[in-house]
Amino acid sequence: MGILVIVAHPDDEVLGFGASGAKFADSGEVVRCCMLSGEVSARRNRPQNHELRRDILTAQEVLGFGKPILGSFPNIQMNTVPHLELVRFIEAAMRDTKAEVLVTHHPNDLNDDHRQVAQAAMAAARLHQRSPGGGVPRLAALLHMEVLSSTDWQFAPAGRAFNPDTYVEIGRRYLDRKIQALSTYREVMRPYPHPRSIQAIEAQAVLRGAESGLDLAESFTTGYRLLLTAPKVRV
Repeated sequence: MGILVIVAHPDDEVLGFGASGAKFADSGEVVRCCMLSGEVSARRNRPQNHELRRDILTAQEVLGFGKPILGSFPNIQMNTVPHLELVRFIEAAMRDTKAEVLVTHHPNDLNDDHRQVAQAAMAAARLHQRSPGGGVPRLAALLHMEVLSSTDWQFAPAGRAFNPDTYVEIGRRYLDRKIQALSTYREVMRPYPHPRSIQAIEAQAVLRGAESGLDLAESFTTGYRLLLTAPKVRV
């Protein structure tokens, strides 16, 4: 199938899709991450370049992801970059990976970089339709993920807030992998009750599992999904 996780910053991929991505990778799917601000030069307490690069690669290895695609767009200033440049960078990643599933930020996150990336990813998602025969597979799904300390802090009006409709059961095994991958990023985790604490991440998995009847879960909203066959519905 091929899954491309499109994020603004290093660690977003783990917070939003870490456990699910590890589960899909273990099942044989190729999962790769496209980070538009791979250098996050404006991040507080940022490690040295070589340390950050090592953290990124180690996190991908823990999750079973392939080689990441790293951009150099400015951190917390992505709204200063022409929209078309962001779209073209994502389209290049789509051509490189030939992914059929895209996972990205929710378009109403509090973090503006996240919103810019979500909008660009939605524009890039139509690449197959805009360039048929161009070697890009037809898109099967576009999912929006939730990133703690961004999606949960949004001030979106009713109807635009994150309201999950898709769940992936992760269990304790993949939740632990997610936490392990997050721990590879220096200066990212915070003490409870910050949302990026181990307790909050575990509580989120419990909540999403309970509301969907699963043993711990990550959740998503569906931006687009293609059904090639009619689903079986019991009346």
